[in-house]
Amino acid sequence: MPTPEAPTSKAPAPAKRSAPIDPEQACPIAPVVDIVFSRWTTPILWALNEYGRQRFVELERSISSITPKVLTQRLRQLERDGLVVRTYHTEVPPRVEYEISDLGRSLAPLFASLSQWATTNLDKVDRARRDYDTRPTR
Repeated sequence: MPTPEAPTSKAPAPAKRSAPIDPEQACPIAPVVDIVFSRWTTPILWALNEYGRQRFVELERSISSITPKVLTQRLRQLERDGLVVRTYHTEVPPRVEYEISDLGRSLAPLFASLSQWATTNLDKVDRARRDYDTRPTR
């Protein structure tokens, strides 16, 4: 007569750990933030949206704290991203103009929402910063 096998106590297999999720890749708006909210993008897009087509020098004057080198870099990136249109006129001397594209204009509701948020909440942020900065150190 066969002997019954003794029950074995087998511990459950440890759960497989998945690789940690990179928040920058998991967050669906991270690429948008990278494109739209880099240091000079919003002032450039705002100026082009507010004042229309402009030459480089006009943009440079309207954003007085930007250097020509950085303005050139940002305009090239914005053109590459499809947010700005660059028009080269073959005249003597040559003339180049920049304007916001339809894709760039499509950001207007986002900027309007952020503007409203800023109007409503920036004083609260300032208060929170003051409170934080003045509290005793632990």
